[in-house]
Amino acid sequence: MANDNQPTNEPSFADLLDANFTTPERLSPGQQVTATVVRIGKEWIFIDAGGKSEGALARKELADAEGNLTVKEGDKVQAYFLAVQHGEQVFTTKLAGGPGAHAHLEEAFHNGVPVEGQVVKEVKGGYEIKVAGSARGFCPFSQMGMRRVEDTEQFVGRTLSFLITEFKEGGRNLIVSHRAILEAEREQLREKLSATLAVGQTVRGTITSLRDFGAFVDIGGIEGLIPVSEIGWGRVEDIRGVLAEGQEVEVAVMKLDWDKDRFSFSLKETIADPWDGAAGKYFEGSTHTGRVARLTDFGVFVTLEPGIDGLVHISKLGGGRRIHHPREVVREGEAMEVKVEGLDLAKRRLSLAPVAEETAAATPSEAVAAPQRQRPGKGQPADGADDREALRQFQQQAKATKTMGTLGDLLKAKLDKKK
Repeated sequence: MANDNQPTNEPSFADLLDANFTTPERLSPGQQVTATVVRIGKEWIFIDAGGKSEGALARKELADAEGNLTVKEGDKVQAYFLAVQHGEQVFTTKLAGGPGAHAHLEEAFHNGVPVEGQVVKEVKGGYEIKVAGSARGFCPFSQMGMRRVEDTEQFVGRTLSFLITEFKEGGRNLIVSHRAILEAEREQLREKLSATLAVGQTVRGTITSLRDFGAFVDIGGIEGLIPVSEIGWGRVEDIRGVLAEGQEVEVAVMKLDWDKDRFSFSLKETIADPWDGAAGKYFEGSTHTGRVARLTDFGVFVTLEPGIDGLVHISKLGGGRRIHHPREVVREGEAMEVKVEGLDLAKRRLSLAPVAEETAAATPSEAVAAPQRQRPGKGQPADGADDREALRQFQQQAKATKTMGTLGDLLKAKLDKKK
């Protein structure tokens, strides 16, 4: 006969009852869960949050502006647990209007549940927000977005999600923040990116601001810098002439530093490298028209196309005469016809010469005759050593002719000698 006082491992009737009529995990107000849509009614959508009983979610929370549902049975949704009402768990994606919504505002404040609000009008320092259908709240300018915008009127009339940051006077004085919602969403995206994003990947983003040293781009979850050197293959003088705030771009990931929250991207890596086809286009002897990009002490750089610059050495400038700086004969921005003298693909270098200089070198007789035809006028010095030498030769020839006299004088002198 068994001892009645002996302990047993068999569950009691009460334990079995609790196991069948209570959820395996007790939810706290404001707790976020991933639930499955199991049934759709006229006003409510019933979801399974992992418990033994279904939860309810207002139908309109999962409908678009026209009232069309955005989910179907079997879909997964993110929801917040609010409370148990009449033995049923009530959930929300965001606390909207309707019966009982105002009563849940304090719960939403304490548990971080988003509330739906309409931006009524702009007031001093921010916006007046109509929360959960009837309550009034205030959202400061700084809490409306991730960054301050110039056009503050753009939010008026829109319905957005907010977090209640201050709850006073029984809900009659509410301070709300839309930025807190955006930051929470951004943090979720950041966590997903940290597990999938890698250097070398190509992603899409939006230009958020421009600086002289580069452009900041938001790829959704993180924001990083496109250095000015990575904007294009060519030299970028004015970044605002290439990019604009709000512009969508495709960039390659260059650097990821999650600990310091520093990220860098490249725009030019998504653009074809112009040097890939340079050998077939800029071969030795070919001529091209470029534009003078910049002047240096040793020559000028001529841009043939974005990303392709060549050097004209200072010794090839000046029309045969020696110059001390390229600015004596050329200016930045002017067109120049050049000939390719050398191409080094490995070092990405082009050696160029002005076509005009080669033409001048091919006709030396004209170059010598020029100073004779254009002798300096009265009171004007000769231009260069070549001009002075030509003038000296001319004077010697004239003196020699004057000394010898005419042909008649020579014949007369010869006859006199015979006599």
